[in-house]
Amino acid sequence: MDFAFDARTEELRTKLLAFMDEYVYPAEPVADEQRAGLASPWDTPAVVGELKAEARRQGLWNLFLPDSAYGAGLTNLQYAPLAEITGRSPHLAPTALNCAAPDTGNMEVLAQFGSAEQKKRWLEPLLAGEIRSAFAMTEPEVASSDATNITTRIERSPDGSEYVITGRKWYISGAMNPDCEIFIVMGKTDPEGSDIRRQQSMVLVPRDTPGVEVKRAMRVYGYEDHSHGGHAEVVFHGARVPVTHLIGEEGGGFAIAQARLGPGRIHHCMRLIGMAERAIELMCERAVARTAFGKPLAQQGVVQEWIADARVAVEQLRLLVLKTAWLMDTVGNRGAHTEIQAIKIATPRAVVDILDRAVQLHGAGGVSQDFPLAELWAAARTLRLADGPDEVHQRSLARRELKRYL
Repeated sequence: MDFAFDARTEELRTKLLAFMDEYVYPAEPVADEQRAGLASPWDTPAVVGELKAEARRQGLWNLFLPDSAYGAGLTNLQYAPLAEITGRSPHLAPTALNCAAPDTGNMEVLAQFGSAEQKKRWLEPLLAGEIRSAFAMTEPEVASSDATNITTRIERSPDGSEYVITGRKWYISGAMNPDCEIFIVMGKTDPEGSDIRRQQSMVLVPRDTPGVEVKRAMRVYGYEDHSHGGHAEVVFHGARVPVTHLIGEEGGGFAIAQARLGPGRIHHCMRLIGMAERAIELMCERAVARTAFGKPLAQQGVVQEWIADARVAVEQLRLLVLKTAWLMDTVGNRGAHTEIQAIKIATPRAVVDILDRAVQLHGAGGVSQDFPLAELWAAARTLRLADGPDEVHQRSLARRELKRYL
């Protein structure tokens, strides 16, 4: 693979770096101030709308979608350094560019598997940034690390014209946002089927459907994650939708979920590297500005070790993520399965460690609201669980390695 950025990537990097400096970083404190004055903590600060308008004006919009019919038409390798830049302000920049989860994955699902009617009704306003969405898969009563465990039922009505959805989900990202208008819900249409990976289906459920109860916001290490529209517990009390709201085919839910999670995992890892880069910057700024025991922190051996180790880790991770992106572009997600799992294991672990060192270097400031480190740490630590916990990926990766010897 060629490690040099091509002309289009370099052009977009230059524009995006300038956009971050001129608009996004200055908007961070403004968003916090505006949010404090909102009627609801889930309302979107006005500055976010201003960022979105400016990003769209500059052509920094829907960069994640490789299909030029819907997005920027970038390859994974082209998008990787751009997503990394947005990771430096993960609670503002991805949203500003309409590149924030879970909307990204939901748009990919609709673009790949949705019907013409579904694309018109839901994909188009999502692409325009006019609405938000949520992906309802995780459940509190079962070990959701094994997606075949889900218990939510999607049953045909007696006359066959509707699906009836009954079940309880939680940590449904984006569901608290007032602009969230649609859920993609995964449940079982054939719970007794012989193939456990063909029991599940996905259906589109509008948020205002009778029987849909957004019960409460779930916190993450005490944070409510307003910028992503929160993480909600959602209960489906026999909610009914037309059968035309089925995505793909009955029994295709597990395969669609796997197709959705592949790009999602690498996008998270791309942004995590940006989070680590910002942590290193903050560490260096703090180290040269503070003195302890008669000399700057930057001259303390342990601090130098932390910074050096962080730089080594980031460079290693970036190369592995770029290799994974290149493989996804050249041999497909299935061909890059090993590498996707490897980055999903390695990246959140290493970035959590880097952020932890950055918090330590900042002392009390590191755990305060005056620096972004505590919130970044919570986000990075969550990604050791999201899209499959470390241990699930380790198990699968080890089996693939061992298979050659058995």
